[in-house]
Amino acid sequence: MPAEAVASAAGLLVLYGGTFDPVHNGHLAIALGAARALHGPVRLMPAADPPHRPPPGADATQRAHMLQLAVAGHPQLQVDLRELERAQRHPGVPSWTVDTLRELRSELGRQQPIVLLMGADSLLGLPTWHEWEHLLALAHIVVAERPGSALDGELPALLATHLERAWVASASALAQAPAGKVWRMRQPLHAESATAVRALIAASGDWRPLLPPTVADYIQAQGLYACQPS
Repeated sequence: MPAEAVASAAGLLVLYGGTFDPVHNGHLAIALGAARALHGPVRLMPAADPPHRPPPGADATQRAHMLQLAVAGHPQLQVDLRELERAQRHPGVPSWTVDTLRELRSELGRQQPIVLLMGADSLLGLPTWHEWEHLLALAHIVVAERPGSALDGELPALLATHLERAWVASASALAQAPAGKVWRMRQPLHAESATAVRALIAASGDWRPLLPPTVADYIQAQGLYACQPS
């Protein structure tokens, strides 16, 4: 059976989390690449504002609005606000990825294939995540990376041991189990980072080409990231 048919029949649920502060063209490239490779929709899931300190740039409502602007016109992309909504129900409580996956498991059951989409840097930092060792019991991981990324070298020992039997060679393998696999999605990625975009905006640099036009217009109108009005 072709990979497309396998993935479609399984109904992969793909989650792409992050602060998206702001969402930029690099984020969209990853999400659209995953939608093509996994033959299904991708949910972009903004993280809640960190408790006990101001948000680093835009607040949760603004970040969610920018995501809605960015995915408009891309029917394969959706916005999932569950982490923001959970933070509103439980103010001051950190919103951990493992809790989000457990919530989804309680809603969807044990057999639904769930995919957590992340970049190579996030995978390398996985041992710093809250209850990271439980993530693969709840979901697959798809790593968006460039050829020649850090994953081509030697992984930290703790991470390498944890992932040793999880690697798969194709996306179609993800549809065969609800969780527990890791697949490297190689694609040409954009060089943008949210940190660099914020710095460029604050310095009145040429930042608009790095963002979807509607998002750039919103940042300008709201004066976010120390943006100077045009």
